[in-house]
Amino acid sequence: MENIIELAGIKKSFGTLEELKEINLVVKKGENVVVIGKSGQGKSVTIKCIAGMIVPDAGSIKVFNNEVTDMDEDALRALRIRMGFLFQSGALYDSMTVRENLAFPLRRVLKIKDEEEIEARSVEVLDAVGLSGALDKMPAELSGGMRKRMGLARTIIVKPEIMLYDEPTTGLDTITSREISALICSIKEKYKTTSVIITHDMACAKITADRMVIINDGICIANGTYGELEHSTDKLIGSFFK
Repeated sequence: MENIIELAGIKKSFGTLEELKEINLVVKKGENVVVIGKSGQGKSVTIKCIAGMIVPDAGSIKVFNNEVTDMDEDALRALRIRMGFLFQSGALYDSMTVRENLAFPLRRVLKIKDEEEIEARSVEVLDAVGLSGALDKMPAELSGGMRKRMGLARTIIVKPEIMLYDEPTTGLDTITSREISALICSIKEKYKTTSVIITHDMACAKITADRMVIINDGICIANGTYGELEHSTDKLIGSFFK
C-alpha cells in the first residue's frame, strides 16, 4: 500500500522541554493508526506537526509524498483542504445552527455556492454520523456525544482524504465512547480515509486500530497491531493494556 504520511527523525522542543526526541511514523493509504502514550509524551504535538500547525526543529514530514516542512502558507492551505482535524472540543460555532456549522466549511473552504449541493451534503453527513433531523438545532441543544458526532460531520463534509483525531472519546461515557469508535471505523469504510487517532482510551484503540504506535518520552517505542502489543513481554508496553 502507498505511504500517505511519513515522519522521520522528528524533534521538537519548547524552551527547555524536549517534547519530541525521535518520532518515526509511517501511515499507509486506508489505515487507521492509533497513537497512544501517557500525558505530555508528544502525541498531540505529533499530529499538529503532520498538519503543519507546529514546525519541528528537525526531521522530515511527508504527506502525499510532499515535504510539509518546506511548504509556504498557500501550499499548507491546499494540503489542509485534504485533511480533516477533529479537535477534542469539536470546535463548533455555538452561535450557529447545525445547518450553518456544516455550510461554513463548504462555503469558506471549498467555495461552494450552490445551496442545493450544500443542503444535500449536510443531510448526507448527518445521516452518516447518526444525527438525521438535527439540521436546525443549536450546539447547546446537543449532548456531549452528539457534539462529537456533529464535529465529525463538519470535518468530513469537505471529504478529506486524511483524518486526524485528537482524543475523540474524551469526556464521554463508556457506551457513547464505543459508538464514536465504531463511527470512526464506519467513516473510514464509507469515505476511504487514512487516519491517525490520538487516544488514551484503550477500548477506542482496540475498536479503531489497524495498527498502533506507542510514544514514550518523545520516542516511538512500539509499533504493531493491538493484539501484538497487548501480548508483548516488554513491561512498559504491557502496562498500557492493564
